[in-house]
Amino acid sequence: MNSQKADLVGLKKTEISNLITPICGSNSSINMRVSQLWDWIYTKGETDFTKMTNMSKEFRDTLHEKFYISRPEIQTKLISQDGTRKYLLKLRDNNLVETVFIPDKDRGTLCISSQVGCTLNCSFCFTGTQGLVRNLSASEIVQQLMVARDDLLEWDQLKHSKVKKRLISNIVLMGMGEPLYNFEEVKSGLKIIMDETGISISRKRITLSTSGVVPKIASVGEEIGCLLAISFHATTDEVRNRLVPLNKKWNIKSLLDSLRNYPSLSNSERITFEYVMIDNVNDSKEDAKRLVKLISGIPSKINLIPFNPWPGSEFKTSTSERIRDFSKIINAAGYSSPIRTPRGQDIMAACGQLKSVSKKIKKSQLHA
Repeated sequence: MNSQKADLVGLKKTEISNLITPICGSNSSINMRVSQLWDWIYTKGETDFTKMTNMSKEFRDTLHEKFYISRPEIQTKLISQDGTRKYLLKLRDNNLVETVFIPDKDRGTLCISSQVGCTLNCSFCFTGTQGLVRNLSASEIVQQLMVARDDLLEWDQLKHSKVKKRLISNIVLMGMGEPLYNFEEVKSGLKIIMDETGISISRKRITLSTSGVVPKIASVGEEIGCLLAISFHATTDEVRNRLVPLNKKWNIKSLLDSLRNYPSLSNSERITFEYVMIDNVNDSKEDAKRLVKLISGIPSKINLIPFNPWPGSEFKTSTSERIRDFSKIINAAGYSSPIRTPRGQDIMAACGQLKSVSKKIKKSQLHA
């Protein structure tokens, strides 16, 4: 790819407008051209300017000379026995990131990454053993959805089908990385995904998961508006410090205090607490009772996630009996407590199993 060309994916409409202004025939046509480009890129999934036939050939030729519409390369695609697809995507700088598509009867969920690697070092999570390589750009965040749509042939289905049933109906920011440590790029990417004139996935079908970056939590509600999930996993600071080291910076009390003041918090927009069930670590009946007390007054549901093993892990999955007992206590307190069925375990695509082979770089290089 010619390095002098500009990528249009991930740009705001105003940014596209600024780029194409010098090549538009008149100022009056700029907004129309931006709308046409946006439609081709995000509604039709087109990457070839020559096929954008509602614009003049001369204008299309100029677009081809100056711009491109990016896609990451699918380095590896694995398909699980349950239909889950895991994509290992190669970015322009040769770094690798993983994205997972999880099909269900009533929905299709795409699990998107926000960073290459992760800086949090959660002890139960495979991604944390990689370390942080770098943040993803808004373009690279949106591209994960676009390349999955390419692979699933969803652009054509939406274009030609009378019933506009989406294969990818839901987005979760639960892949590699901590989204709130890359807030601005995540926000920009999600705004494009939510834009009603393009991809148009509702904010209520997008869930951002954080391990508890307290100063940024309110901003998710105020500036993005999507649903919020908390990677919680423990009911005491002692255990959470071990499982989620970020807790040493913002402990359980400070995290829960921030959630009680979360914008738009209501029974219809509940906070999801993600709780990985680890044998004899956080899965006792006493833990369940403490959890109920801790979240009192917060409209919420608790997703119980059987720990997904990975090579070298020190932990084991809770027994089915302990998970059921834990769930019964939470349900009896009036909270929804579904037990998540592991998906894609045979291809290491389940929760906490994502990891690429990109190498961690030195801190001095992050700001070079």
